[in-house]
Amino acid sequence: MKVGIIDYGAGNVYSVRKALERCGVVPFVSANAEELSRADKIIFPGVGHALSALQKLEQQNLISFIQEYRKPFLGICLGMQLMGSFLEEAGKPGLNLLDAEVKKFYDVPVIPHMGWNAVYDLKGSLFKGIPENTDFYFVHSYAMVPGKHTSALCCYEKTFFTAAVEVHNFMGVQFHPEKSGKWGLVLLNNFLKET
Repeated sequence: MKVGIIDYGAGNVYSVRKALERCGVVPFVSANAEELSRADKIIFPGVGHALSALQKLEQQNLISFIQEYRKPFLGICLGMQLMGSFLEEAGKPGLNLLDAEVKKFYDVPVIPHMGWNAVYDLKGSLFKGIPENTDFYFVHSYAMVPGKHTSALCCYEKTFFTAAVEVHNFMGVQFHPEKSGKWGLVLLNNFLKET
C-alpha cells in the first residue's frame, strides 16, 4: 500500500509520518500532483492560516488534483477545514469537497481551543472500534459548522462543532490523531483499511 502525505508547507508532516510508521506504513511526502496520483491513499495535514494554505495549494497546482482524487483521502485539522465550502478565516470558498462553512469560535473565553476533548455521536468507518466520548487532541481557532456530512461532534464551552466528516472518499478530522495516543492510532489504522 502506497500512502502519500501532501506537503504544501502548512502541515505537521513529521508527526503524521511518525504516527503512520507506528501503524506499520512508511508513507512518502510530496507536493507534486503526479507523484501523489500514484498513492493508494492520501493524508492532507494542515496547520496555520487558511488563506495562506489555499495560496500554496494553488501555487503547487494541487487544488484540482485534490478535487478530482477518487481514492481514500483524509484531511487533518486545517486540512479538513480547507475541504469546506466557505472559510471565514480566508474570506473565500475552500476546496468545496463538502457543503460546510468554517467559522471562528465566538463567545468562548479562550482561543485557540487547545487540549483534549471528548468526541461523540460517532458515525462512519473512521471510528470503528472507538468508544463514544473518546478524547482526542485539538488545537484550532476555527471550526466547521455541523451539517449533513458530519460524522462526529465536539463541544467547546457551549459551542458545538464538527469533529469529523465523511463524504464519498473524502474524510476529515478536526483533531490531531497523530497526537492523540492509542485512539488516534486506531483511527489512522481504520483509514488505512479504507478501500
